[in-house]
Amino acid sequence: MKKLFAIIAMFGVFAFGATQAMMAQTDEAAAAESDSAAAMVDSAAVDSAAIDTAVVETMDATEETVAPVEEESFHKELKTKFIEGDAGFMSLVAIALVFGLAFCIERIIYLSLAEIDSKKLMAQIEERLNAGDVEGAKTICRNTRGPIASICYQGLMRFDDGVEDVERSITAYGAVQAGYLEKGCSWITLFIAMAPSLGFLGTVIGMVMAFDQIQQAGDISPTIVAGGMKVALITTIFGIIVALVLQVFYNYILSKIEEITSNMEEATISLLDMCMKYNLKK
Repeated sequence: MKKLFAIIAMFGVFAFGATQAMMAQTDEAAAAESDSAAAMVDSAAVDSAAIDTAVVETMDATEETVAPVEEESFHKELKTKFIEGDAGFMSLVAIALVFGLAFCIERIIYLSLAEIDSKKLMAQIEERLNAGDVEGAKTICRNTRGPIASICYQGLMRFDDGVEDVERSITAYGAVQAGYLEKGCSWITLFIAMAPSLGFLGTVIGMVMAFDQIQQAGDISPTIVAGGMKVALITTIFGIIVALVLQVFYNYILSKIEEITSNMEEATISLLDMCMKYNLKK
């Protein structure tokens, strides 16, 4: 009986050990499968992130390459048309554009500096004159830029001589200031007229070239005529475009001159009224 119990106990110990070993192997296998699944998920996430990054970088690179290509093609096309239009005549049209824009920019800057708040200036002058301080009014005009202040200062210089002398002085000096405002505008009109004229000149020369080629070939063929006609049309197009651009700037300059001239006339009338009131108080 003791031996039987010993054998049964041994079998029980072996069975328990085998069961524990099987459970440990099962847990290890499950853990390994879980780790493998987690690794697969992480790998998939990494691959997905890498793919997204690659796609984004590819799209960015594509956008970065597309814009310069378009810009480069535009400049290249412009240069090609410039050369095809006969560089000699196209250079003259380009020179007309550069000089015309230079005069336009100079006039715009000058007129912008000449603009002031005329109502504020006249209010300050009137305040000084009501206080009987003519010299103070002159100081205000001297310290203010623009033709309006210059005209008012010229009128204040004759303030004690009467309204008629003040009016003559303002009228004469106003004509001088108007001349300063319009200075250089004649050059702008010259380049506006010159640009399309140069384009039409290129057109005539292109037609002559086309007829020369027809005469030399002895045949009217589209391929023969195309070269001269292309030069004619391109020079005409560029000349008209230059004239239109300069015309827009020129009209803007004229509007600024008209506005400043109107303010000058209004300031002149106000100053004459102040002169009459000042003389009546004396």
